Amino acid sequence: MPTTPVKSTRGATRTASDGVVEHLEHLIFDGEYHPGDSLPSESELAASLQVSRLTVREGVRSLAARGLVEVSHGRRPVVTAPNASQLRDFFSSTVRRDASGLLELLEVRLAIEVHAAELAARNATGPQVDTLYAALQAMASSDDDAAFTAADLRFHHAITEASGNRMISLLVEGMVDPLKTGRLLSLRGYLQEAPDLDDLIAEHRAIVDRIAAHDPKGAARAMRAHLATTRRDLLRGLSH
Repeated sequence: MPTTPVKSTRGATRTASDGVVEHLEHLIFDGEYHPGDSLPSESELAASLQVSRLTVREGVRSLAARGLVEVSHGRRPVVTAPNASQLRDFFSSTVRRDASGLLELLEVRLAIEVHAAELAARNATGPQVDTLYAALQAMASSDDDAAFTAADLRFHHAITEASGNRMISLLVEGMVDPLKTGRLLSLRGYLQEAPDLDDLIAEHRAIVDRIAAHDPKGAARAMRAHLATTRRDLLRGLSH
C-alpha cells in the first residue's frame, strides 16, 4: 500500500475525498483487492494517504453508493462483486415515473434477449439447459399469477446466464423490478383473451428446445416471436 499522500491529477477543484476514491478505485480495479476482501481500516488509510479519517469516510461512502464496497458498522469496508444496483435504481425510477416506459423497456429486451438466446444456444451447458426446463415446468405447474411470473423471471434469467456474457446478465439483472411489473401486466393482458396458459408456455418451450438443440438462429427466432406476443399482451394490459 502506498505511503505517499494523495496528490491531485484531475485539476485544482478536486477534493481530498476524490483522491481517496481514486486511490481505492486503483486498489479494487487493479486487482489488489478482490470481491469479499476487506479494505484497510479507516485509520490505516488516513495515515497512509495523509488525510483525515472524515475524508476517508466520505470517500468510502462514495464507493458504497456506487456499489463497489459494502459498509457495515464496526467493520472494514468489503469489496463487492460486480452488481447491477445502480442500473436497478435507474430502470425502476424511470418506469415508476411513466408506465409507458415498460414498452420502451420491452424494446431493450428485444435488443438484448434475442441475442442472449442465440448465445445460449451456442454456449449452454447440460446443467444450464436443465435449469431452463425446470423453470419451464414451474411455469406450467404454477397456480397463480405471482408464481408464474416468478418462474418466468427465472427462465429468462437462466437464458442470460447460459449466454456466457456477464454484461448481458448484469443488464437484465438491473431491469428485474420493472420486468416483474411488465410481466404481470402482460400476463393479465394475455389472460383477457386466452382461456389458459398453454400457448404462452409453448412459446417458452420453443425457446428452450432450440437452445437445447444448439440452434442459435432458431433460438433467436423463437425469442423474437415470444417478445412480439409480450408486446401485444402488454399493450392490452396497459389499456385496462
